[in-house]
Amino acid sequence: MQLPENKQLKENKKNLIIEAASKVFAEKGFSGASIADIAAYAGIGKGTTYEYFDSKEDLFFAVFEWHVEQSSQAATVNITALGGPASDRLSAMNESLMNYFVDKMDIFSLVMEFWAASASSKSREHYKQAFKDTYREFRGIVSSLIQDGIERGEFRSDVDVAAISAGIVGTWDAMFLQGWFDESFDIADTGKKCMAIFLKGLSIK
Repeated sequence: MQLPENKQLKENKKNLIIEAASKVFAEKGFSGASIADIAAYAGIGKGTTYEYFDSKEDLFFAVFEWHVEQSSQAATVNITALGGPASDRLSAMNESLMNYFVDKMDIFSLVMEFWAASASSKSREHYKQAFKDTYREFRGIVSSLIQDGIERGEFRSDVDVAAISAGIVGTWDAMFLQGWFDESFDIADTGKKCMAIFLKGLSIK
């Protein structure tokens, strides 16, 4: 449904602030960034930012939700429309996520900030629940693809779907973390090879 023009303008301004905040928080960290810094980066007045967010903490959580939504969209792109073998859809999901994080590597430090917030911020329970829901969603997507592969006779029926799904999601986390620490680490290529190993183990052939 298309938003009325004034609501669309507000939504666009809100998204502008969130994307500017993601860059500033990634560069300066949560504690080092200020609302004034973010407003300047977005090309708006400091007061305008407070029209959309009550505090820096609220804005930071909005950036977290934006990051989760972006990665979720990357995970699900094409896998429904693609059809065909479950292995192809898992590979497409894997490739989309690898490419997303390669493109966003300049702001990957945000993930460290989000993890830190889940451990020590005033809103840690809020972050912990959001992380829990996000990991559950990703495991659910992978599980449904594996289960579909089993029902189609493509994958073995004796596998532990939940365990493999958790392993794949955990592998993605590890890939992104290694790529952030080591610029020479090829996330896309290594991720592709790891998925091939998972698929080989799942295959009935």
